[in-house]
This record gives sequence, structure tokens and C-alpha cells, in this order.
Amino acid sequence: MTDFKTHISIRGLSVSYGTLSILKDISLDIPDKRITVVIGPSGCGKTTLLKSLNRLLDPYQELKVRGQIVVDGENIYGPGVEVTHIRRKMGLLSQKPQVLPMSIFDNVAFGPRLDGLREKKELARIVEHYLRLAGLWEEVKDRLSTPASRLSVGQQQRLCLARGLAAGPEIILGDEPTSALDPQSSQNVERRLMELKADYTIVVVTHILRQAKRIADHIVFLYLGEVVEHGPAEQVFERPRDPRTKAYLTGVIS
Repeated sequence: MTDFKTHISIRGLSVSYGTLSILKDISLDIPDKRITVVIGPSGCGKTTLLKSLNRLLDPYQELKVRGQIVVDGENIYGPGVEVTHIRRKMGLLSQKPQVLPMSIFDNVAFGPRLDGLREKKELARIVEHYLRLAGLWEEVKDRLSTPASRLSVGQQQRLCLARGLAAGPEIILGDEPTSALDPQSSQNVERRLMELKADYTIVVVTHILRQAKRIADHIVFLYLGEVVEHGPAEQVFERPRDPRTKAYLTGVIS
């Protein structure tokens, strides 16, 4: 029995490259309006699992994906699924921020403009709203017309968060989103994610156990391509059921 509403259901997901199995028959439910953190050693399949959620594995034709990922009742790997529609539901924070070569304002307005919005006052309202959500407004409100590339790396990551939110996703995916940031910038991003979970489903991959303990409501432990254990963060960290989980958390395996 679960005490949460499921937003993403994964059933029998396997990803392989030739004879190499990267993910092995994964089945789990990802809760809505909580932060699910995926942990595990390097090379265990964490990023592959994350990329499977918005079909970013598609360009790699040598990868074979089997199984189902159901989002809002739709199997995103089903026949005839419109991939752009799936990706629009999911904002992605990468390891290194990828700002667009344009102004701070235009970065955030990019998604709404793609949707056809041209009214200047409404665009200004949207830009301010999402910069505030990303915790960046007070730092940039007087220089919105300057190139985004002039921001610090930490500010760029929060700008990427604002830009992603302005595109209207339901789900936020983070692939080691603080790995390139200094401690203060990392705290800023963590704080934003913890505030945003009131309105979004959030899935974060991290190799930093301390970070997972700070932000996670739900934990997924991957090891050698398999889900060894998943559940509420407190239960996994304090009372792991599988000896491999305990070994990882105590540093015996890494």
C-alpha cells in the first residue's frame, strides 16, 4: 500500500546496448508532488533511468528500450505517441546549465513565445513570476536585457530552472543538477526544489548522499542496473531492507 498519488508508473523497463543490460526489468511508482531521489554508484544506470522518463534516449538508436512508462495514463513508449508533447511535460535540469545565447528575459520568455505569446505585459509578468519561483528575481531584475552568459554558474542553473518552469511542465527532472555548483549555489537550487514540490513531481539523480538526505521524500536505490530498494526516504536511510542498500549507505560499496 502507498500513501501517495502516483504520477509516473514504470513497469518492466529494460534498456540494453547489444548484449549489455543497462537497466533490468525496473518496476516502480514515482509519487506526485514529492521529491524522488535516485541514488547508486557511478555507472549503475541512474542517468539512463532519468533520460528514459522523457525519451531522451531516442537519439541513441543502438539502445533498445522495452517496457512501459505511464505518465498521466499514457504509455510514453506506446505506438503513435507524440514525443514533443511528452517532453513538454518535463523540465530538465542538466549537470551543467545550458543557457540560451540571448538575454536573461528572452531565456525565460522563450517557451511562452514558442506557444505564440507576444503581448509584452503578459510576457513581463511571466518572466518575473518564474524568476521569482527560481529565486533569481531580486538578483537580476535590473539587468534583464543583459546576456544570460554573464551570470554566475549558480545563477545560470536557476535561470535554466525558470526557463523550464515557464514552458509549463508538470514534472521536473534533475540530472546531478548541483554537481557543477559551489555550496551556496547548491543550497539555492535545493531550496527551490523543496519549495516547488508543492506543485510539481520532481525526480533528481545525485551521487551525493548528504544531498539525498536533505531533499528526498522518496528514494530509489539502483545497483548494477536493478532497483534494489525504493520507498520513503526515512525508511530507506534508517531501516534499509536489503543488505546491498545498507552496504552502499555505509560506504562498503560505492
